Amino acid sequence: MSKDYYKLLGVSKNATKEEIKKAYKNLAKKFHPDLNKESGSEDKFKEINEAASVLGDETKRKQYDAYGSDALKYGTGSGAGAGGFGGSGFDFSGFDFSDFGFDRFDFDSIFDTFFSGGAGFGGRRTSPFSRARSAGGSNLSYELTISLEEAANGMKKKIKVTKNDACENCDGQGGIGITTCPDCRGSGALRETRRTAFGLFQTTTTCRTCNGTGESIKEQCKTCEGTGRHRKTKTIEVEIPAGIMNNAQLRVTGEGEAGFRGSRPGDLYLIIHVEPHDLFERHGDDLILEQEINFSQAALGDKIKIPTIDGDATLKIPNGTQPGTVLRMRGKGIKHLNGFGRGDQLIKLIVTIPERLNRKQEKLLKEFDKSLK
Repeated sequence: MSKDYYKLLGVSKNATKEEIKKAYKNLAKKFHPDLNKESGSEDKFKEINEAASVLGDETKRKQYDAYGSDALKYGTGSGAGAGGFGGSGFDFSGFDFSDFGFDRFDFDSIFDTFFSGGAGFGGRRTSPFSRARSAGGSNLSYELTISLEEAANGMKKKIKVTKNDACENCDGQGGIGITTCPDCRGSGALRETRRTAFGLFQTTTTCRTCNGTGESIKEQCKTCEGTGRHRKTKTIEVEIPAGIMNNAQLRVTGEGEAGFRGSRPGDLYLIIHVEPHDLFERHGDDLILEQEINFSQAALGDKIKIPTIDGDATLKIPNGTQPGTVLRMRGKGIKHLNGFGRGDQLIKLIVTIPERLNRKQEKLLKEFDKSLK
């Protein structure tokens, strides 16, 4: 007679997978033979596992809803059957849960693994080495401090980076005579199938022949021990473009960590720090300079030498210049990043007033003051 799996789990026929999972978890903890020593608990445990194994699988659930539990044992008219579980249920009390990577009473993991097509029943696993090869080498970062002059005009700089670099002895290949591992056929893992009273169980372990790499090396490189990379300090020449801003990042392609056995290397990211300057203040690609002039230079005008980012230049001060006047020197600032031209240099004039005057100076100023009235 067909069994009512919904009634066994205490859920409705419209129950979601999460509701079935929750019901199974509660009942499995209640009736597991290791937790419940009462008579009949083991049979009850088998029944709820049988129900969960069917309702937790979409294909089996459709077959069950259409034809009942007997169809899962003996097949329907169209030949559909229950698959690897059969209708006899599934007893978890007879094997070691640690083989599958979870705790004996972690029923969430049990449900996900056995009723959701998990890796424990034939799902493909990728070896750590295969994942490392496909991912390539790791990216690295390097903080580089440069001067404002270097940022303004660009430069080439040599830096030293300690990293896993491609092995020079084997050219990053890990050795000589590399072939696909004959035991795991390149997967890096071995699957073992065991037959028990409750069906076939499959476990996956790392291949011991190739240590999970999926490859067999006839003659392994002694320098890198077959990894294709080794630790070293490498001198790298990097180019800093003119106009680089503070805290900007530059990517140096392929200068990160070497990949496993010749796979693509990571990238090196330069984090640029531009040192503050003693004279100039940067605003975008413009430079601001404060320049002191005396009273007579402001009143009469003058030509003075002032510093620029490229050396001294001549600045003309017009007569009658007022304190705080800003003069512009075009093209004397920072080069535009990845473009043509440069910013400007802005000179803020500060007129200094003498604190002490001699008698002659006082007399001349008084006469000048009278002439203004």
